[in-house]
Amino acid sequence: MYDQIAKNKRRSLLLILLVLALAAGLGYVFGLLIDFGIGGVIVAVVIAVVMSIASYRGGDKLVLRVSRARSAPRDQYPQLHNVVEGLSIAAGIPKPDVYVIPEQAPNAFATGRNPEHASVAVTEGLLEILNRVELEGVMAHELSHVKNRDILVGTLAATLVGVVVLLAEFMRRSFFWGGARVGRRGGRAGAGAGGILLLVGLVLSILAPLGAQLIRLAVSRRREYLADADGALLSRYPPGLASALRKIAANSQPLRVTNNATAHLWIEKPSATPGAGFTRWERLFSTHPPVAERIALLEEM
Repeated sequence: MYDQIAKNKRRSLLLILLVLALAAGLGYVFGLLIDFGIGGVIVAVVIAVVMSIASYRGGDKLVLRVSRARSAPRDQYPQLHNVVEGLSIAAGIPKPDVYVIPEQAPNAFATGRNPEHASVAVTEGLLEILNRVELEGVMAHELSHVKNRDILVGTLAATLVGVVVLLAEFMRRSFFWGGARVGRRGGRAGAGAGGILLLVGLVLSILAPLGAQLIRLAVSRRREYLADADGALLSRYPPGLASALRKIAANSQPLRVTNNATAHLWIEKPSATPGAGFTRWERLFSTHPPVAERIALLEEM
């Protein structure tokens, strides 16, 4: 179990560095195209920092509002509060704010910029179908996201993808507006090198956003595996989470309060079809690993 946790952390870091390198490389090529040189990398980094801070500080409240989450009074949901409180003590983090979402589709998510400003939310449908042991497994998974600062990781990945998309759009527009000035002087050799650079820039502007998005989704899947393993360690009972995932995946009720921007936050992919499998192509574009694989890994712990 510890080896799996360490491996998932290393892979997540590697994927973040990869998308960062992609953003910086795209910024550098864009800088060359507009005769700005290394300044393109600086601009890319500045945009990434500003966007990360803005989305990281205010994103949690927005997600809760979009999901129609409401505060869960302790007298109405005593078991939920007791479970969250006990697991928070075991994890060594402050108890997060607890919310309930008026949805029958069973699901849950955690959000917040750090353990001191975190929230967990569960749907009413989840509370109806899970017993206490299964609920502990789900909450342990979500609190592991909080403990491991997965919201920070996810925000950073999403922001870097946004920077790549933004730079790619600037590059494509510069081709049409005549902003790309490389190769316009320096003779035939300069024109040839400039033409190659323009071609490289055009290819990157088309493929880089797709590559960055695939990396972001891979980061999301890695963090789900990590939260499963850490959650099992926290609850000390992997079958509880495995059983909960079976029930969640088997439910056919649609989750209405989600979209592409928040899909990665939920414990299971909201749009997943019960009983459906994953082709290799579908896995590349999924925010979550196949639930069958997650359950199999939990059963091996």
